[in-house]
Amino acid sequence: MHKILLAFILSISLFSNTALAATQTLKATVNGMVCAFCAQGIEKKIRALSQTQDVYVNLKQRIVAVELKAGQTLSDDTLKGLIKDAGYDVTFIEMSEHPVAQIKTEMESK
Repeated sequence: MHKILLAFILSISLFSNTALAATQTLKATVNGMVCAFCAQGIEKKIRALSQTQDVYVNLKQRIVAVELKAGQTLSDDTLKGLIKDAGYDVTFIEMSEHPVAQIKTEMESK
């Protein structure tokens, strides 16, 4: 009986760790980006954050996607402030469970 209970607890623990490790990506719509230099400036500022796993900037779709490291958070206000400090306007921010690689694939297929 103890072995069954231990196996059950272990399986719940593994499932919980997997759920906690789900990808979190902030996706912002940004106005004012018109060139590759704009995109590089924003990307460089965001990559410098300790919470950042990956960054993707799409000029055509006006999207900045920031994938966070496991267990890390980044407030909308912090992201908005970084982008505003770089000289651009943030019109919308949403949370996505998709990694940056998937967002990049979706954006570039449009």
